[in-house]
Amino acid sequence: MPNHTIRIRGARTNNLKCLDVTIPRGRLVVFVGVSGSGKSSLVFDTIAAEAGHQLNETFPPFARNRLPKWTRPETEEIEGLSPVVVIDQRRIGGNARSTVGTITDAWTYLRLLFSRVGSPHLGESNRFSFNDPAGMCQECSGLGEVVVSAVERFLDPDRSLAQGAILLPGFGDGGYWYSQYADIGSFDAGTPLREWTQDEREALLYGGEHAARLGTRPPKDYEGVVERFERIYLHTSDSLSDRKREVIARFTRSGTCPACHGDRLNQESRTVTVLGRTIGEMARMEITELAGLVEGVDDPAVAPVVAALTDRLRAMVTIGLGYLHLGRATTSLSGGESQRIKTVKHLGSSLIEMLYIFDEPTVGLHPHDIASMTTLLRRLRDKGNTVLVVEHDPAVMEIADQIVEIGPDAGTGGGELVFQGTFEELRTARTATAAALGDRTPVAAEPRTATGAVTVTGATRNNLKNLTVDIPTGILTVLTGVAGSGKSSLAAELVAQHDAVVIDQRPVGANRRSTPITYTGIATSVRRLFARHSGLPAGLFSANSEGACPGCGGLGVIYTDLAFMDGQETVCETCHGRRFTAEVLRHRVNGLSIADIDELTISDAVGQLPDEQIRRALVHLERVGLGYLRLGQPLTTLSGGECQRVKIARELREAAGPALYVLDEPTTGLHLRDITVLLGVLDQLVERGHTVVVIEHNLDVIRHADWAVDLGPGPGRHGGRILYQGPVSRMSGTVTAAALQEA
Repeated sequence: MPNHTIRIRGARTNNLKCLDVTIPRGRLVVFVGVSGSGKSSLVFDTIAAEAGHQLNETFPPFARNRLPKWTRPETEEIEGLSPVVVIDQRRIGGNARSTVGTITDAWTYLRLLFSRVGSPHLGESNRFSFNDPAGMCQECSGLGEVVVSAVERFLDPDRSLAQGAILLPGFGDGGYWYSQYADIGSFDAGTPLREWTQDEREALLYGGEHAARLGTRPPKDYEGVVERFERIYLHTSDSLSDRKREVIARFTRSGTCPACHGDRLNQESRTVTVLGRTIGEMARMEITELAGLVEGVDDPAVAPVVAALTDRLRAMVTIGLGYLHLGRATTSLSGGESQRIKTVKHLGSSLIEMLYIFDEPTVGLHPHDIASMTTLLRRLRDKGNTVLVVEHDPAVMEIADQIVEIGPDAGTGGGELVFQGTFEELRTARTATAAALGDRTPVAAEPRTATGAVTVTGATRNNLKNLTVDIPTGILTVLTGVAGSGKSSLAAELVAQHDAVVIDQRPVGANRRSTPITYTGIATSVRRLFARHSGLPAGLFSANSEGACPGCGGLGVIYTDLAFMDGQETVCETCHGRRFTAEVLRHRVNGLSIADIDELTISDAVGQLPDEQIRRALVHLERVGLGYLRLGQPLTTLSGGECQRVKIARELREAAGPALYVLDEPTTGLHLRDITVLLGVLDQLVERGHTVVVIEHNLDVIRHADWAVDLGPGPGRHGGRILYQGPVSRMSGTVTAAALQEA
């Protein structure tokens, strides 16, 4: 008899408190709760982890070693699982060869189409692959870009050669190559370059025919500065040292390949056309436009290819990505765009009774666009699948068959099932989510007065239409508009044209040893605190030094490499995972051993550790709503939104004079209740005299802002214009204004 539920008993992963829950299969179930309550621990670290692990066990060891590794959850019982597909927010990333076309397989169909009906006929589809030697441009190796010398950075025209006018390493007075220019009799080493003739400056830079025009010809083996730089730094095949990499980064830039003009393909492949368009031209078309064009190929021999390509393109349009183009690098996609790209291949899947798990699928979506994502979620469910969604957006909760809330609070205060039922039942429940649904932020009636303005001039980045816009200083400004309208491009121009502190969602921890303790720099203060109370040297209280357990070297675990099987981590039998020697663990502060410190939450540490330096370092993390994090929690486990708030806390602690801050969707991963905390933090920055500019879709943040710049009207080439700029209360006539009025 089929199992119609997912039955979980005694789940104890992370902060889950022996949680029991039964989830209906074949339904759309949304998991809610405050940030850090345990939603992800249940959905990803328990359900997905167990389903992934059991599926991997069906493969032979050779294949299993190449599949994603799943750590089995701590549970007493899990029943009713299906093969799992996790669609998370991690950026697709990849390398310079990964594009929207390659990641969605649309490029595979497109090059197959060109190989069969293109004119002139070339045959094999690999002739249209920029990742294959048969098709790639030889000049740029199929990348579409080449590294070129940033010659404008080479010289300081206000200096003479003797004063170090050549800014490249080794070319200044006393440098290795200095005498090749200053001592050959062709140049005046004591005169600033600004006073040289044009011919002299060009001879210095480029040599060759330029040097031949000088009155005093340089030696026969003379090389211009640019030629010598490129020979040494760009045309060497040896592995690059860190120093060389740094120099290349400073004195070069990426430029469009002069041979293929960015098409990535060789000359033969670039001349083939279908419907009068080359494959490069089609790669630059918006997907919505390309889908309509491809449908015009009526040759019956390629009907299956046209159908498959059209389906893939239409799927991208359906999920709100029609403004992208197939040549767009995946490294440039946002987390929300990456997540929606990953769903494309599943729309056409014939598999049923799968388990789909989504992590905040509305991230990066304007309220106007959320309907496209909710339509997708329902389509996956209606095909006979179980869809589990971790989400904070009320619009997604509203379409759920069932809502599960984990709480009641964050960290050690969470991990319990506090509600399970419909959206209407949730509205009347006594939970944090229910309370937040009825408590919305009002529009700022009296916005703060700007202290001045910074101007972005002539912005043409991506789809921006030569914009010039004033950004008020000393207040909170929000950049709004549909996904792809140009918000991020305008913010990037603001950063490029003015000194700004960018607070984004990139990871803050490089490895598992990076924790709130190491990030805030309180490790030394903690060791000194224990040293004062014990009378022992501070070094004894370091797990990387004298006090480390000799059995595991202070790691707390022993790792065993099992070759083709999953590596095994076992708790150290000497210290039982405590990382320190027994002698060190005997000493306590407020009843806590040095090993207990890792298990403290930030909020607990602020109250329990009697040291002012520790308190000052941690209090800002608590203020940004991260008090639930454990001091020993690896920063690599934080979400993008949590990483962003860690960076905000650092700025609150370290910021001195007035600065310009640019934040990219800081509400990512935040519960409705926690958004109020975030708004208070942004207000703190403004009150200290800073200017805060936020890219945001969340309506509560938009209402709270003093000033809005709304871009649009659509995505891609349909956007890039300023539709409105001014106080939020006066915004009208745009989809953002409509969303504010409807909410």
